[in-house]
Amino acid sequence: MKRYIFTVLIVLLASGLFAQEIGEPDAAQLGIMEAQQKLKEISVDKFEYDGFWMSTMSTDEGYPTTRLFDGGPAAKVPIPEEEGLDIPDKYVLGTRVDFLHRGYNSFTIYPMRPVPIEGITKTVSVWVAGRNFNHELNLLIEDAFGRYFELYMGKLNFQGWKKMTVAIPPQALDGVHGIVQRNYHYNNMMGLRITGFRIDCDPMEAYGSYYIYFDDLRAVTDLFAEQIKDIDDPSDMW
Repeated sequence: MKRYIFTVLIVLLASGLFAQEIGEPDAAQLGIMEAQQKLKEISVDKFEYDGFWMSTMSTDEGYPTTRLFDGGPAAKVPIPEEEGLDIPDKYVLGTRVDFLHRGYNSFTIYPMRPVPIEGITKTVSVWVAGRNFNHELNLLIEDAFGRYFELYMGKLNFQGWKKMTVAIPPQALDGVHGIVQRNYHYNNMMGLRITGFRIDCDPMEAYGSYYIYFDDLRAVTDLFAEQIKDIDDPSDMW
């Protein structure tokens, strides 16, 4: 019996040591994953150009109007690399919707052309003043293959400005399914393009007039593939 207990203790102790060895970090591997990424927060659009962003909704649901206004969130922190560059940041984008009737209405705010994001996008954020309604905000994007997707950003039931952020799901390992930002078969196709925002309205609050404002559209993106290139590697753009 004592021999049995002693044997079990030896086995448990050995397995514990083995498990600890497996969990120990390999110094040779440290930094490899980080070295393959160059994450950076970049400005995508500051909503400074009148007429670039427009809005639309079904004509039997209501009428949207979109224009620029002076102002912006006081809590917004500038991107360090942009300080001292005198980049215009005066306006915010505002949209007013006049509902014709209560219902499951929705409206879309979209740019004249899709807005590309450099590199491989990890997150997208935008400052929003949602006026404390139970409406919901969705980000509309187009992947490298030109396929359209929508990502839920959250409810607009808050007062004042709020920075709303959504993570871009990682693509499937086969590089074909899901939101694809890069496929080694197509080196000239990379990244995402923002095609707009859709606001899905709560039917209990979709009446009268509704106002929403946007400012400072940003992304956290991986610029490793954009910045680490062989200077003697020929371009495939021909």
